[in-house]
Amino acid sequence: MKMGLREMRALFAVALLLAGGLTLTIFAQEEASESAAAPAPAPAASAAPAAPASPPSAKGGVTLWQMIKQGGPTMIFLGICSIAGVALIIRNFLHLQERKLLRPELWPSLEAVMLDRDIDQARTICNTQSCMLTDVLDAGLARITADTVEAETIEKAIEEKATEQTTTLMAPINYLSLVGVISPMLGLLGTVLGMIGAFRTISLGGMGKPELLANDIGEALITTATGLMIGIPAMAFYLYFKNSFLRSISRMGLVIGGLLDSLHSEKPQDAESWEVE
Repeated sequence: MKMGLREMRALFAVALLLAGGLTLTIFAQEEASESAAAPAPAPAASAAPAAPASPPSAKGGVTLWQMIKQGGPTMIFLGICSIAGVALIIRNFLHLQERKLLRPELWPSLEAVMLDRDIDQARTICNTQSCMLTDVLDAGLARITADTVEAETIEKAIEEKATEQTTTLMAPINYLSLVGVISPMLGLLGTVLGMIGAFRTISLGGMGKPELLANDIGEALITTATGLMIGIPAMAFYLYFKNSFLRSISRMGLVIGGLLDSLHSEKPQDAESWEVE
């Protein structure tokens, strides 16, 4: 269940392509806005004087690209966090589904060979159908010898392997938490930088001239909003994936316990016990 380097690169490549497409769209929007705002050609001298132009509206005219530029250099790092967050969310959706971690379709065949005490066949199934459950179960079955079946040794091997699998599979979830924590902090950094610029402008004679302070104040507000827009969804998905994964871990313990009990059973477990909740 480990994600290979090639898969990770492909995932980030898709995220970068999406970001590139968004950037091209923003550029096109900005060019269209500038073309629309270009002054019309001067009328001929013989033409009648035109009516005075109405003042520009204060509401429209600001493109997304202009807002990003106004946010300053902090927006670069926020953009990186945004791409990383999207890539991690897609990755976790693809790899942390319970049906992929536990493979419920393998449980009946594993139970059958365990009832027959066919440890070699059980290990063959685990090695050819790799997932979190089979990897952990195989670690315990490897401690069974032809002479002895020591429950304490098997339990310890399963616990060690389960800890290793949990640490490995939780890493991408924890990275998503990191994105959720860093993004608002970067937004706060942009806010501080914007306020520093505003005070510098005031010290240079900008007091009483709001137009001179608009850019710095805009940087402060835009970076704060962007950081929160990235951090809030990242933390929400982090909690979702974490709780889902912990449920899968709990379910895996019950299933492996039932399979090991089959070694000492004379009849199959109740079929209803294998139903996925």
